[in-house]
Parts: sequence; C-alpha cells; structure tokens
Amino acid sequence: MTTNPTKTVCPFCGVGCGLEVLPAASSNQANRDQQVGPVWQVRGDRSHPSSQGMVCVKGATASEAIGKDRLLYPMFRPSLDQPFQRISWDQAIDGIVERIQTVLQTQGAEALCMYGSGQFVTEDYYVAQKLMKGCLGSNNFDANSRLCMSSAVAGYIQSFGSDGPPCCYDDLELTDCAFIIGSNAAECHPIAFNRLRKHHKRNPHVKLVVVDPRKTQTAEAADLHLAIRPGTDIDLFNGIAYLLMQWGRHQPDFIHNHTSDFAAYANILQHYPPEITAARCGISVSDLETAARYWAEGSRVLSLWSMGLNQSREGTAKVRMLINLHLMTGQIGQPGAGPFSLTGQPNAMGGREAGGLSHLLPGYRSVRDPQHRQEVEQFWGLPTGQIASQPGRTVWDMILGLEQGDVGLMWIAATNPIVSLPDLERTKAALRRSPFTIYQEAYYPTETTAYAHLLLPATQWSEKTGTMTNSERRVSLCPKFQAPPGEAREDWAIFAEVGRRLGFREQFQFQTAAEVHTEFVQLTRDRPCDMSGISHQRLQETGPLQWPCPAGTPENPTTSARLYTDLQFHTPDRRARFAAYHSRGLGEPPDAQYPYVLTTGRLYGHWHTQTRTGRTEKIRQMHPHPFIEIHPRDAAALGIQDGVLVEVRSRRGMAQFPAKITKAIAPGTVFVPMHWGELWADRAEANALTHPEACPDSRQPELKACAVALIPVAAEPRPCELSAPAYSV
Repeated sequence: MTTNPTKTVCPFCGVGCGLEVLPAASSNQANRDQQVGPVWQVRGDRSHPSSQGMVCVKGATASEAIGKDRLLYPMFRPSLDQPFQRISWDQAIDGIVERIQTVLQTQGAEALCMYGSGQFVTEDYYVAQKLMKGCLGSNNFDANSRLCMSSAVAGYIQSFGSDGPPCCYDDLELTDCAFIIGSNAAECHPIAFNRLRKHHKRNPHVKLVVVDPRKTQTAEAADLHLAIRPGTDIDLFNGIAYLLMQWGRHQPDFIHNHTSDFAAYANILQHYPPEITAARCGISVSDLETAARYWAEGSRVLSLWSMGLNQSREGTAKVRMLINLHLMTGQIGQPGAGPFSLTGQPNAMGGREAGGLSHLLPGYRSVRDPQHRQEVEQFWGLPTGQIASQPGRTVWDMILGLEQGDVGLMWIAATNPIVSLPDLERTKAALRRSPFTIYQEAYYPTETTAYAHLLLPATQWSEKTGTMTNSERRVSLCPKFQAPPGEAREDWAIFAEVGRRLGFREQFQFQTAAEVHTEFVQLTRDRPCDMSGISHQRLQETGPLQWPCPAGTPENPTTSARLYTDLQFHTPDRRARFAAYHSRGLGEPPDAQYPYVLTTGRLYGHWHTQTRTGRTEKIRQMHPHPFIEIHPRDAAALGIQDGVLVEVRSRRGMAQFPAKITKAIAPGTVFVPMHWGELWADRAEANALTHPEACPDSRQPELKACAVALIPVAAEPRPCELSAPAYSV
C-alpha cells in the first residue's frame, strides 16, 4: 500500500475536481468490518487547475462506499423468478458470446443493445463503441448522458458545427455578468459555483442572474432571480433579445462577419415585446428589463446551464436560443464570455469524444456521414459498410424495442435505469420482457439487479485506470490505487474479452488501459476534439490537459483554454448559425385533472440513484428522506400541512412524499428530488411520474416537467425518517 498521495479525479459530477488519496491512519472498526479492502483518506488536490484544492462532501467521502455491498462474482439465472447462482467468468463470457451469435443469426445486429454510463472512463466507452458499432455492426449503444447532456451536444453542433463547450473555469473569475439558467450549480456543481461566487463577492460590479422556478441556493446568491414558469425559457430568451435589439445593443459587425441566418431570428423577435414576454414567463416587466440591461451592459457575459434546459422536449431549441444571445452580442471566444454547459456526470464529455451516444462515432464523428464511417472502419480494420449508416436506438427506443419484442439482448453497464429512466412502470414492464439482460455493475444490489439474467462484477473508481474529461474539456488521469474486490474486472476489459471470443482478436489486443487510450486518441487527430498529444504517461508527468491538444503541443499549452478565439467555427462556411424558434411550452402542460407542474432535481450530497451515496453514512444523515416542495398558497388550498404525507399522481403513476411547505418554490410548481428508488424509500420514485416525450433533435426526455395532482393522505404531520434500505446482502 502506497504512503504517498495518489492524484486522481472525483468520480461524481462533471466539474472534475482533483483529489489526493492516502491510506487512512486509523478508522472506525465497525466501518472496517463493513469494508472490502483498505479505508482511504481523501482531500482536495491544490495543484489541479479545475478545483484548486476545493472539494465538496461527495468528493470528500468518495472512498467511503468503495467496499460496501460489492458484486464480487459473475452470477446467472435463467429467468427473473429464479435465484442467482455464482458462475465463472469463462461461463459468463461464453454465455454472452453464444447469446450474441444467436441474436445475430435470428434477429440481426439491430436486436443487440447496450446502455452505458458517464461513470465509464473514456477507455471503457471507446472499447464498447469498437465492439458494438464496429465489430457487431449495431449502433444501438446509448448512455445515460442521453438523459443529461444530449441537448447541449445537439445545440453546440447545430450552432457551431461541433460539440464542445467553448469556455473554461477561469472564465468564472473573469466574467462581469453570469447568467445561470436551468442549473442549481451551488448544489449540483458546487466547486465551480464556489469559484464564481467568490468572484461575485469580491467584485460588486459583477452581476449574477439566476433563472429557476425554485429559489435554490444558487438563486439566493443572485442579484436577480427570475422565477419563470416551467417551459417558458425560450420566451425569456426572445424577450431579452427583443430589448437588446430595441436598445441597439447587438453587434451588427460581428453578426455580418461571423454568423448566418440572423434575418430569420430577428423576424421572430418582434413577437416578444416586454409586456407579452413577462406575462408568459410569470415575471414582472421590470425584472425582464433588468435582466436584459445586465446582459447589455456586460462586457464579458457568461451563461451556464445544465438539466433545466437540456431535459426538455425543446431542449436543443432552448440551448440554441441561449447561444443566439451570445451571437447577437458577440459574447463568445473571449475571456469571461460564452455559452457554457455544465456537464452532469464525471465523464459525459469523454463519452461524447469517444462516440458514446447512438448517433456518434469516436472523434466527434457522425454515423450518418459516409466519410466519417469509412475513416473509422479503415482505422479499425473492418470492411467498408460494416458500420450502420443510421443512428441506433436511444435508450428510450431500447425500451420500446423490448416492448415490441425487437430486442434480443440488453446489456446495461454502470447505470441504474430502474430509477433514472422516465415512466418507470412502463420501463420496468419492458425490462421484464427482455429475453436476456446483462447487468455490469460494481454494487449489489441496485434496483436494476432485479431485472437482470446475468450479473457481471465491474471495477469502479480507485480500482481501475483511465481518463475522464470534465466540463472545461480538461482530461485527467484516474489511476488505480487499490486492488479490486473479488473477481471484478474493468469494463473495457470485459468488452474486449467478448470481442476476442467473437473472433475479433486483432481488434482487441489491448492489455492495458494506456494501450486503449493510445489507440483512441489517434481517432481524434485533426478533429475538433484533437487529443493526439495526450497520453497516460504525459498526464502522469504534467497533470491534466485541455483539448484541443494535438501531437506536438508544448508542455504547458495555453491556447486550448477557449474555443473559437479566432471566431472561426466548425461549419462549412466557418460561421456560427442563428436559430429561430418560438416556444412550444411544456410537453405535458397542467390541466384541470393534473393542475400542478412537477419538476425534479438533485440535492447537494446525493448523486443520481444513491448507488454510492446511499451507502455513505454522512450523506444519508445529511439527506435522510425524500420530500416534495409545495408553495404555502398551494398547500393552503389543498389543506396540506408541513410534514403531511402527500400522494402525487400523474398520468403514468403515483408516488408519496412528506410535504415541505416553502416559499422557495413558485406557486403552481412542486419539486421532488430524483435520488430515491425502491431500495431507499417506499413509493418515492420521482420517475414513476415523469413522461418520455423528448426533444426531436437530441432525443433527450423531458424529465424536468410533468403535470401532477396532489392528494394529502395523512391528516397529521409525522416525522420524516428514512427506513433502513429494503435489501439484504
């Protein structure tokens, strides 16, 4: 066991904070008894440029759940009503290979599906793409980034010609107007927000605008909080643009020289005068004008967003209309300015670079582009035409395929869809119909375990080496610093072994993650996300690096901090494109039967579906139970008191939550955290209520809003206590 600190990266959100890990000098014996392997001390890495030594509670406790409730061996059962039996890895791999071959012969490659995760390291993502899209000819690889960042991806591609956030974290300390919309960054991206908050406090002239139906911790720090009605984001953007045009605060020279399609955009703005816009958004004309004035007077305007924009049936349109504000005012390609999507997961960016969505190929390529397909086929040593020419199934298409009997194999890895997907009852019913589900996971059980036929034990953070890319395009090495428990294997190694046994030995000769990475970055050469100058060895020697970082880049590159500094974009004419959209509103607006809008989100301490954080005692004490936020006016109308159990019904399902009466939520809107599945609380699944309607461009579901009814089910308030997890190990 090493006594020197291991430099690594936090395995939680997309901020990508640097950590140092040391063996703990001493630890509670009870904790040791529950652990598999050693206990570790975690602290912030002061040398990491993204986080500068800061760490949140999730990062600080990252090691505490490593060894708890681990899946140690492959396990199999022929049907879901039978118990799992331990099997060998040879039996497991041979079973997968036999099943894949059978499905290929009887249903074709379109019946093979894999659903991965932003928890993968980039090496895992890459080998999975090579196996599924290359060797097997199925583009049916999607990841839980579909639920997280796909609208940001589509928005960047359509506006700039390529994915990739153009900003960096240093811009948080250089901006003079920060515009946060659809992001509770103080809780969900706390270290990045801390950098902005310190800058804001030190500089009274810096303005912070927060747009959110809830008065979150982020909104409490704002100079202006706009509690708009859910679904009116585009109305707000167009209303601000109307005022900027009216005041002459746009940049005609920038628009003429560096953009296209402005005329169509300008034409729709005439429909958004302040009185109409403010009424639609549910805000005052004065606040609308203040927001527009802050933008107009800012010399360096930085916008930040996350799920509140992306998780929408018009997510791509929302992202593009926000980008429009930057284009009309020339606020891009300069320090402190630009449209900056805050990535949800630690390696959702790396997944995008490796082609980890059903319409992508490695190196920011598209499966629809014949030249892109040919480049990848030749590099992988595969025949022309091997990669399918159309996008594969998104994760919701996989659910529909299971319903229709068109999916013969469902392979899920490093994610927990039985809590995170929308319309959960439908999702559960579809997975019960799956002929063969492989579930590759580090923990046992999760809610998804009950729907699997074959369980494969995977390594996780601390037990595997790989790279991750954070929201500012910064690639960090995450080295292995302890042995995996039981027979757990790296995800990429599992995919590679399946590939070899299917007969693709030449394509899967990798022995180490470093070899995988070396091959992957060659596919980024001369692409917008060029990482051909990055290697495991270089990251170990120099620390994290931002892309673009082509081969031959000097030791301490400074030119990659921001994209588009030359105002040359990745479109054919090198111009950024304006979009022109009117708002369509919510996919499921409230009505007389379901009069409230439910929105969902994360809490500071918990992470997604609690697979890790639910097993961390400090975090469980911090967030012991689910709840529903209700405005006092709505609570009074329904006779709901604080702490009373409330039944929430939608057109798809129901759930129950103790009421939290608060003015922090706008009237007509209620909020529920999305972390609790059936292992952690009774009937508290937020996604039992949500619907799967999605953005037509990004295919990202509208998890942020659905219509619900509220019914009090307990007459008296009662203590909100979390019962013990409903499982045994």
